Amino acid sequence: MFIALELRKTNIAEYLLYMWQVEDTIRAFGCSLSRIRKEYVERFDYTDEQKEEETDWFGNLIRMMNSEGCREQGHLQINKVVMQQLQELHAQLLASSKFPFYNAEYYKVLPYIVELRNRGSNKEENEVETCFNSLYGVMMLRLQKKELTANTQHAVKEISTFIGMLNDYYLKDKQEPLQFE
Repeated sequence: MFIALELRKTNIAEYLLYMWQVEDTIRAFGCSLSRIRKEYVERFDYTDEQKEEETDWFGNLIRMMNSEGCREQGHLQINKVVMQQLQELHAQLLASSKFPFYNAEYYKVLPYIVELRNRGSNKEENEVETCFNSLYGVMMLRLQKKELTANTQHAVKEISTFIGMLNDYYLKDKQEPLQFE
């Protein structure tokens, strides 16, 4: 909860990847709040009050996962909304002539998006989601200490730069709405 709150304010892209990891963590503990409390939350150097807050937060997420039917897979509605906001901002940035650097970065990354879509199973996901899925997949591979090919490393670097730009525009837009035309 504490990490999520901070990331939500400072880096929406990292926030979304973190929340996806939290969903997977909940699944790894069988959606069991008592296990999450004992085996996960207790490992943190938090006060008892902070541990209670963190446990409550996980409890709320578990309830949402149960009610939204994403115990086994998928994402919580709160995360889908963030993805939708990023996709909408992406479309606005591309449609505007005021953001040539964003457009240039997008076209630089587009071949990777096309390749990822052709390899992936979900052809319906939007381009931003394709980028996030690739970043999350690479994050999981790194956690498993698996090697990445040079091509994959290059693609991830380009996608990270692109998502970083989208993140920066998102934060700027929240502070003071961007003018698209």
